[in-house]
Amino acid sequence: MDREVTPFSVWQHFKGPEAFVIAIAEHSETGEKLVVYRCTGNNGQTNHGDGIYARPLAMFLSEVDRKKYPNATQKYRLEKIIAK
Repeated sequence: MDREVTPFSVWQHFKGPEAFVIAIAEHSETGEKLVVYRCTGNNGQTNHGDGIYARPLAMFLSEVDRKKYPNATQKYRLEKIIAK
């Protein structure tokens, strides 16, 4: 499975919305890598609406918390559906 996050790739959130990756940014103080993405197709399925967000790269690529979401069908929080 392709887990490399690149600009213009599209990812499926385990709750349904799609995430279009705009850029990979670096936090100016800590150096932490951040994924800047546009969330679409939310329809009230997650705790934020459609819009532009930044999430730490490690969290973007993390596995779904099975204790919190035992019925999730994806292994990872976000899985790539279109590579660019």
